[in-house]
Amino acid sequence: MPDTPHPATSAEHADLSPETDEPRRPQRRIQSIEVGMRVLQALTEQRRPLPLKELARLADMPPGKAHPYLVSFMGTGMAKQSPLTGHYELGPAALQIGLAALQQLDPLTEASQEAALLAARADLSVALAVWGHLGPTVVRLDEPRYPLHVNLRVGTVMSVFNTITGRVFAAYLPEKMVRTMLEDEHRRVVGGTSGSYDSPEVQQLLAEIRATGMGRGLSMPQPGVNTLCAPVFDAAGHIALVITMIGPHGVFDAAIDSPAGRMLREHAANVSRRLGHVPLETSKLNNIESIDG
Repeated sequence: MPDTPHPATSAEHADLSPETDEPRRPQRRIQSIEVGMRVLQALTEQRRPLPLKELARLADMPPGKAHPYLVSFMGTGMAKQSPLTGHYELGPAALQIGLAALQQLDPLTEASQEAALLAARADLSVALAVWGHLGPTVVRLDEPRYPLHVNLRVGTVMSVFNTITGRVFAAYLPEKMVRTMLEDEHRRVVGGTSGSYDSPEVQQLLAEIRATGMGRGLSMPQPGVNTLCAPVFDAAGHIALVITMIGPHGVFDAAIDSPAGRMLREHAANVSRRLGHVPLETSKLNNIESIDG
């Protein structure tokens, strides 16, 4: 198919003019680029070298059609071919583009839209928290239509172990970092040192969070208010922030497998995916497929 531009007819590409708020003329697209991107997308999703036949199948095109695209991509450094196996994989130019994209990502910016969507879907309070110099700190709060009287606002610093948000951070952050923050919090609030990190109860709580991928609190830290939290991970697999849902006990079913819990997991996964995170299960599956292949 020739590399001729063609108009975009979908509403997705019918942009509005910022000057007149009227629909712009349909933007032209290069169809062959979009077709070729299916080849790069297959290499990106599989994260392993692929033979031509399998790569073409994943890109939904015949091998004879996929091969010219691969030749062009290899000429630009977007793909490369192993001289030993003949399999194809992403090239150095793709790596540079990926690194540049990661450097431009801001976890809070990526998470803010998802937080707003989640709050609207669930009609619950949704907070974003990052790990600050004093502990888990609220940096965004989306409120529901009805008032929820909780002592939470942007800038609130949460307890490491006395809040579900803090526990989720503690479950995924390095032990030394959590211990240091816990000791500092204990000295500021109570005085002296704390040995709570090593208690069997705390270790069990953290293990349960890691096992389910979420934290849950009933009437905690405030009576009559339920909490459900999910971590967001970056491309290196490190926790970047925590998304927290908050609602009244009689309205908010804070079960992890509840509709609200599934929504929270979905939106947290969306943010992690945009930050370049690959779930461990997917990574293991690709490795197994690579070995079997």
